[in-house]
Amino acid sequence: MEPWYSLHWFRPSQWSQFHLANPLAITLIPAVLLLFMVRYYLHRRAQQRLKVSLGPIRLPTSERNFVRIRYSLLNGLRFLLPVSVFVGVGFLLVALARPQIIREQREEESDGIDIMLALDVSESMTERDMPPTRLIAARQLAQKFVDGRRNDRIGLVIFAGEAFSLCPLTTDYALVKQYLGDLNDQMIQTAGTAIGDALARCINRMRDTPGSMADTTQQQDKPTWQQRSKIIILLSDGDNTAGNLDPITAARLANAFKIRLYTVAVGRQIDSKTDASTVDEGVLKTIATIGNGSFFRATDTRRLRAVFAQINRLEKAPVRIRAYEIVQDFYRIYLYWGITFLLFALVLKNTILGNVLED
Repeated sequence: MEPWYSLHWFRPSQWSQFHLANPLAITLIPAVLLLFMVRYYLHRRAQQRLKVSLGPIRLPTSERNFVRIRYSLLNGLRFLLPVSVFVGVGFLLVALARPQIIREQREEESDGIDIMLALDVSESMTERDMPPTRLIAARQLAQKFVDGRRNDRIGLVIFAGEAFSLCPLTTDYALVKQYLGDLNDQMIQTAGTAIGDALARCINRMRDTPGSMADTTQQQDKPTWQQRSKIIILLSDGDNTAGNLDPITAARLANAFKIRLYTVAVGRQIDSKTDASTVDEGVLKTIATIGNGSFFRATDTRRLRAVFAQINRLEKAPVRIRAYEIVQDFYRIYLYWGITFLLFALVLKNTILGNVLED
């Protein structure tokens, strides 16, 4: 910040930033000026003058002009004392007006939500109806979905003929994206699609108490963790053909734990000699209905991107906004200027410029 004696505090750009707490004090400055003018004219009439004639003094023209200028300057110094007093009082009134700079601050707080991503990595996900493949398209858009989250905990489960929890619920989004980037169809050798087991893995992760090993990045002591929204986003291209748990039972279990289910059928429904290229939507629609969520069909990359965007809009954690003002006072600067001018006037009062005969 500039020192108080800097002329920076008198710039119009600086004054435009000020808010006056007591603007009425500024309106008193013209009143003070009027009082000085009234005092000057009243005192001038009552002043006694002694005229002294020293006779004609003949001086050259150049010297006469110099004497006239010198006399005018000396005569003008008579006003230095009242001007100093007026300026000093004016600065005191400015200080009384309390110029301030007020900055508004807004803080947004959100507890976030818990999200488990369940991705099918079976052999059928290598089909190229969604270039380059279904799996690559899904994992790339899942990474962008992770980028759009704030304060949310995200975990990852992969499944084929079996289901494995690859990443626990965490706010380390870079870690989640790294896991997503490493996904491939060779991670699980067991053939099939175990949707029920995948849902069970997701539910178990969400049942873990925050602050335990389930969350490697966040320790929570607040009792409000139980109110966090919980959702499962399951991406698959086939019917349930493997696993030990029926998807319907798993969906009912998720509903009991107030976990919402979103299912996405990845790929096109086409006629082919191979079952791998077809998409069975039946079980995905059913478990989404039981889980109080929604079912989406993503037939191409653009549609899958729209699905993630829609889920992103649907699942927003409530945000608490705190607004407050930061008030910074600058009245001391003008108070110092006012005291300086009044002290200067006091010094002038004790010099020849302060004519005691006029008091």
